[in-house]
Amino acid sequence: MDFNFSEEQVMLRKTVRDFTDKEIMPYIGHWDREGKFDPAILTKLANLGLMGVCIPEEYGGSGMDYNSLAIVCEELERGDTAFRTAVSVHTGLNSMTLLQWGTEEQKQKYLIPQAKGEKIGAFGLTEPAAGSDVSSLQSTAQKQGDYYILNGQKTWISLCDTADHFLVFAYTGDRAEKHKAISAFIVERTWDGFSSKATKGKLGIRAGNTGELFFENVRVPKENLLGKEGEGFKIAMAALDNGRFTVAAGAVGQIMACLEASVKYCQERETFGKSIGKHQLVQQMIANMEAGLQMSRLLVYRAGELKNDGKRNTRETSLAKWQACDFANKAADDAVQIHGAYGFSDEYPAERYLRNSKAPVIYEGTREIHTVMQAEYVLGYRKDKELNRMLPAWDQSQLIK
Repeated sequence: MDFNFSEEQVMLRKTVRDFTDKEIMPYIGHWDREGKFDPAILTKLANLGLMGVCIPEEYGGSGMDYNSLAIVCEELERGDTAFRTAVSVHTGLNSMTLLQWGTEEQKQKYLIPQAKGEKIGAFGLTEPAAGSDVSSLQSTAQKQGDYYILNGQKTWISLCDTADHFLVFAYTGDRAEKHKAISAFIVERTWDGFSSKATKGKLGIRAGNTGELFFENVRVPKENLLGKEGEGFKIAMAALDNGRFTVAAGAVGQIMACLEASVKYCQERETFGKSIGKHQLVQQMIANMEAGLQMSRLLVYRAGELKNDGKRNTRETSLAKWQACDFANKAADDAVQIHGAYGFSDEYPAERYLRNSKAPVIYEGTREIHTVMQAEYVLGYRKDKELNRMLPAWDQSQLIK
């Protein structure tokens, strides 16, 4: 397995890093303190072709591979989790799911403008009483003629006030059938009965737009059913294989950010007559960050290669997401410790890294869910079946030049 970067990927990393340094780093402290999400960043990312990173060119994307998407997520989260989250949700959870499961008509209507960044997509699965237990969904979509009447509520939805299109999951059948009765729909913000509300007072990712969605007798045209009735759970799990991959890649970026900030501070701060980087216990924390960075990146790129080959990767992506997010959480905690009292102040970025690092160990499969998954794979209790619709292997000759 060759993890050497192509010339195009090296250029891509430089492009996103330069963008982050110029468009995010100087302002993120203010945005975080104010709890402000700046949608103009998405427009600028679209202008660079980064809102459809690994969507084929025929559908408006840049035609890159999955590990190129990982590079984008790494570099954006090095700036802040909020903007990696936006790309994760728009591209990983929504657009890639449309590519995999959508009809040609749905791709033309929704995927192409999303891949170009002209429209923004989001993902609506979580509810107040349904997180890890998807079968506890309360949302319903009842078929009436040429429409489904959608009612329900979603919570902790990224881009809740920003997105134009939402992938929404609801029961269309007998609730007793649980996963087999859930379906997926493409819902537009402008439809009657739809509303959203941002959540305030979050621990972290304060520069992100997160909140609730409400559906009151929303009329969803039957042609906006994604896949078939009853395939919603399968579609959601396929989407999470992509979303979790981007979260894991973002965690690599957060470890990078923690390491860069900590090394910089070590070179500036002296105690007991020498740089704090000369103290062995500080070196231990720095070494642990480096180890976490390298191990996490290998797990992410391994999952990315499986995705590039069109192979089922639920197990590998779960492991990458679990470990990378845990490493990032620990790196952020150590970064605060290295900064000492300054780590407790927003004068330095370490405290923001620590606050931001907590959410990824909860969303898109909690740390506990992934722990159980990995144990069940090893014990033979869980075995993956190939999905009916796997994404095709990427033709590396089509990488953007």
